[in-house]
Amino acid sequence: MPIDPEFPRKHEVIGKHQHADGEHFHFVWGPGRSDAETSTNEEVQAAYKARGEEYMPLGVHGTMVAVDWDSCIADGACIEACPVQVFQWYRTEQDVPAIQMQNATSAGTGSTVKEERKDYTDKSDPIREHDCIWCMACVSVCPPQAIKVDQSNLEFHEKASGTFNEALAKGSAPPPHAH
Repeated sequence: MPIDPEFPRKHEVIGKHQHADGEHFHFVWGPGRSDAETSTNEEVQAAYKARGEEYMPLGVHGTMVAVDWDSCIADGACIEACPVQVFQWYRTEQDVPAIQMQNATSAGTGSTVKEERKDYTDKSDPIREHDCIWCMACVSVCPPQAIKVDQSNLEFHEKASGTFNEALAKGSAPPPHAH
């Protein structure tokens, strides 16, 4: 089951994954799905067992560049395809259970090389969502269709962060004040 294209409308923000630059971040949307691809993928389930980590629903990381971490099977095709390194393997920077990344801060120093994932519990993290050039390469190569790139989701991001300007969105912004 691919990422729900309506995730911002049907889910709520359950976390905020900060970029260490102090300016950028992406939201985590939930609840996660316990019936997604990772729940039945043998490689993913074996990797959780080998780590002694509990498998649990994780939700969607990102808004304009969104990765459903419950569908992401750590294939790495998106990481390889992205021309501007939006994604990193989160465990190559912080090797902790994925659930701990809901409100983490990351520097974006993780690997952007497909073959360098830690194991199948690793996830493609859109840590540099703000650098996306909307080429859609990641969407077209993801085997479980776990990624949605939609520039129009910026409105949901802005509403969740409290920066949405209704007047600007409707094209009826008041004229600038003369000083």
